[in-house]
Amino acid sequence: MAKITFLSLVFPPDSVSTAQIMGELAIELKKYGHDVNVITTTPHYNRDLKAETKQPISNFFGKLIQKSDYHGIPVYHILMLKKGPNVLVRLLAWLNFHFLNTIASIKLLKNPDMLIVPSPPLTMGINAYLFSLIHKCNFIYNVQEIYPDYAIKLGVIKNQPIIAILYALEKFVYKKSKALTVIAPNMAKVILKKGVSASKVHLISNFVDTGELFPQPKKNDFSKKNNLTDKFVVSYAGNMGTGQDLETFIECADILRQNQNIHFLMLGDGVLSGRLKNKVKELSLNNFTFLDYQPYSLMPQIYASSDLSLVPQLKEITDAAIPSKVYRIMACGRTVLALTKPESDLANLIKEAHCGYIVNAGSPDDLSKTILAAEKNRGQVNSMGLSGRKYVEERYSRDHIAEQYHHLILSLTIK
Repeated sequence: MAKITFLSLVFPPDSVSTAQIMGELAIELKKYGHDVNVITTTPHYNRDLKAETKQPISNFFGKLIQKSDYHGIPVYHILMLKKGPNVLVRLLAWLNFHFLNTIASIKLLKNPDMLIVPSPPLTMGINAYLFSLIHKCNFIYNVQEIYPDYAIKLGVIKNQPIIAILYALEKFVYKKSKALTVIAPNMAKVILKKGVSASKVHLISNFVDTGELFPQPKKNDFSKKNNLTDKFVVSYAGNMGTGQDLETFIECADILRQNQNIHFLMLGDGVLSGRLKNKVKELSLNNFTFLDYQPYSLMPQIYASSDLSLVPQLKEITDAAIPSKVYRIMACGRTVLALTKPESDLANLIKEAHCGYIVNAGSPDDLSKTILAAEKNRGQVNSMGLSGRKYVEERYSRDHIAEQYHHLILSLTIK
């Protein structure tokens, strides 16, 4: 078997989706007999104190480099400042991470056969290339979101010289990787159009742990605590950033404020969370509950409390990413309510699985009509949720996707 190092900006006990995916993949590859270790950051994205208690982190090289054990896998954590709105601070934190993890790799890694590197950020590919030179190994570049396309289409990056540099960097990383794994068909098409050889591009979807996330009763501790048990609940749980269409969600709640049966739930964190909270307050919405980030361990109860679970996606980025939360919703047997283009990867998944509703992004009127229709046809809603659960069990379970990575790694490392 192979010696594998994960080089990831996030990893458990951080609980953001990419961290969970990489952590579970690492466990499965270890089960196959691979020798696995990890270089990542200290928890900084969505701190989950319960998870950190289960995976204690101790100083290894002072506080600059710390160490934990994740299901028998050694994890080295580079000091990372907590995320925040200050762009300069975040940039300095990233630069510090990239510098220190290069030093750490020289000292800590023992001739790995393969690196697995999830993106974003794009600069992880540069680190992977440096690692590959130092250790004479190859790397698999896992594209969770296509950068810089994602940031450019959202208007985050507008400076043309910077855009040119980022596209050159993207081309360089794709060229130097041994393989690219992409998580959705349209994303694969975009990358192939960039001139990447088809033999290098592998379509391997994200996955969900169907043993950890499964259908549960709507009446649970979370729903009772938040008075959701007797309501038709439409929820959003996750990042509140520029890639979502969450203003439409709030405007929809305003349209339906007179309907006492329907309640809106939003929970999470992100750069836009303050603005969204203020909008809910300004509208004086009594049919809306806004909660801060909740521990990952509560997600089964949160989804169980929901009748419809929102997966929003701005139309500009539908071919640059697919939200991984859709698999978690399906695993919990809940119906997906997607704000996306009808031809997107997200929409195609929902149509194939018969697990939800598709509404064009940016239309609170269309969204409200869909929710009203769903509330009046709860039998169909429940049926869609069960269909989604069956679909992920058959196609997107943790062991099924891990097997694809296992065979890819063997094909790239066997001499």
